[in-house]
Amino acid sequence: MIDPLKSISAIASSGMEAQSLRMRVASENIANARATATAPGETPYVRKTIHFSAQPMRELGVSRVAVSQLGVDQTTPFTVEHDPGNPAADANGNVKMPNVNPLVEMADLREAGRSYSANLQMMKQARSMISMTIDLLRAG
Repeated sequence: MIDPLKSISAIASSGMEAQSLRMRVASENIANARATATAPGETPYVRKTIHFSAQPMRELGVSRVAVSQLGVDQTTPFTVEHDPGNPAADANGNVKMPNVNPLVEMADLREAGRSYSANLQMMKQARSMISMTIDLLRAG
């Protein structure tokens, strides 16, 4: 028999794990938003991406959130800044900058934090329901 409260806990914990990893990836991108290459012509830091998928948990009859892929952003172009003093500057004094937009990363970080909190609340509610069920069984 499938236990709905156990299923809720499994779904919420997988969501918390996924959002935690999402926050780590966004934080890493923010930390490296200005990380240029060390020599002219080299590629600077490339924005990391994370993709999720539903993974069935047959024993509980539900699907959990799982990281399907960690990758890099191949679509967003690098920006170029004029900084002749930078070791990564080319002959014209231009430096290829990472393809990280800190505003996008901060929004992603905020969204991941809110999703994490929602999953945590779901976990707390499930624990409360389990507790109330035990109390009812004791009283009966």
